[in-house]
Amino acid sequence: MTARDNGSTIRSVTRSSSDGRSLLELRPSSRVTSSSRRDLALGRKGFRPFFLLAAAYALAGVPSWVLVFSGHVPLATTLSAQTWHAHEMLFGYAAAVVAGFLLTAVANWTKRETLVGAPLLGLAALWVLGRIVLVSPSLAPGVAAAIDLAFLPAVALAIARPIVGTGNRRNFVMVGVLLGLTASNAVVHLDALGVLAGLGRRATLAALHLIVLLMLLISTRVLPMFTRNALAEPSVRSLPALDRAALATTVCAALADLTWGDAFATPWLCGAAALLVALRTRYWGSRAALREPMLWILHLGHAWIAVGLLLKAMTPLAPVLGSSAIHAFTAGALGCLSLGMMVRVTLGHTGRMIVASASTRAAFVAMLAAGVVRVAAPLVPLPYLWVLGLSAAAWALAFALFLREFAPMLVKPRVDGAAG
Repeated sequence: MTARDNGSTIRSVTRSSSDGRSLLELRPSSRVTSSSRRDLALGRKGFRPFFLLAAAYALAGVPSWVLVFSGHVPLATTLSAQTWHAHEMLFGYAAAVVAGFLLTAVANWTKRETLVGAPLLGLAALWVLGRIVLVSPSLAPGVAAAIDLAFLPAVALAIARPIVGTGNRRNFVMVGVLLGLTASNAVVHLDALGVLAGLGRRATLAALHLIVLLMLLISTRVLPMFTRNALAEPSVRSLPALDRAALATTVCAALADLTWGDAFATPWLCGAAALLVALRTRYWGSRAALREPMLWILHLGHAWIAVGLLLKAMTPLAPVLGSSAIHAFTAGALGCLSLGMMVRVTLGHTGRMIVASASTRAAFVAMLAAGVVRVAAPLVPLPYLWVLGLSAAAWALAFALFLREFAPMLVKPRVDGAAG
C-alpha cells in the first residue's frame, strides 16, 4: 500500500519519467520488520502471493464461467453454478486482492509486520484450498464450507493484531469489512446447506456492497494523493464533508437495497449516492489524470461506482439494468481499481518507478473494455453469449498481460536490494 496513514513513516521518492512528468514511488518504512533476504521472495510481503494468485484465478475463472454458463463445460460444485460464479468473484478473486492489499498496507500504516514467510504462504495455501474444495463434490459440503470460511477471519486476525496493538483506530473499519464479508460468506454456505434457505442471494448482495464500500474508502485515501503528487498539482484535494456524505449515502443505499430491493426509497438513495460519489471528484484532478495511465485506470474505476449506483437507481424503470449495475461494480469498478492498484503496489514495493509500460497500458485498456462490454451485454441487440465471451476475452487478456509483466517481479527480490 502506498498511502500515508496515522503517522506511519513512508519515504516518498519523486522521480521523473522519460517524458518529464513526475511520478510518485512510495517505499515501506525501514522500521517495518521484514523477512530476511534469504527467505523466499514470494513470502516477503502480502501483495506478492495474493496478487499472483488473484491474477491467475481471474485469468482462468471468468472464461471458465462463460463455458459453464453456455453449457459447454459441466461444473460440479457444492454451490449452484450461478452462486459459485458470484461467490468466486467476491470471496475468491476480490478476497485475494483485498488480502494482499491490506496485509501490505497495514504493515506500512502501523510500522508492524502482518504476515511474512511461512505463515503468509500458509495463508495463501488456505485460499487456494478454498477454491479447490468448492469444486470437489466428493467432499462433504459442510467440510468444504468450513475450509472456505477460514480464510477471511485469518486475514482479519493478521491485520487486527498490529492495528489494535498500535491503537490505529482509523483502520478498525478494515477489520470490520473483513468480518462482514465472513458473515456474508457464512450465510451463502448455510443457504447451500439448507440451514438458512433463501438467504444466500441477499448475503452475496451484502458482500458486494461491502466491497463497494471498501473501494470507496480506499479511493478516498489514495486517489487525490496519487494525483496531486504524480501531476505536481497542489490544487488537487479532497473535500472531507463531501467524502463523508458520499460514503454515508452509499451505506444507506446499500441498507435500503438489502431491505427493500429496488422498491421504496432504494432508487432515490442510489441516485443521491451516485451524484455525491461523482461530485466528490470535482477537485481530484480527474481530467488531468487522463494524461497518465497509472492514474486514469483508478479514476475510471472510481467512476464505475457512480455508474453502478445510477444504473441501480434506474432499475425500477428497466429491470434489466439490475444486471448491468452489478457488473458496473464488479467488471467495471472492481476490475479497474484492483488491476490499477496491483500494478502500482507491485511496482512501488519492488523498488521500481511507478510508470505504465506499453504492456500495462494495453492491460488497462483491455480491462476498461471488459467492463464496458459486460455492462452493455443485456442492452445491446447482439447474441448474449457472444457479448459475454467478448467481455471475458478482454478480461482474460488484461490479466494475461499483467502476469506476463509482473509475475517475475512478484517472485523475485526487490531490484533495489531492500527488504520486502
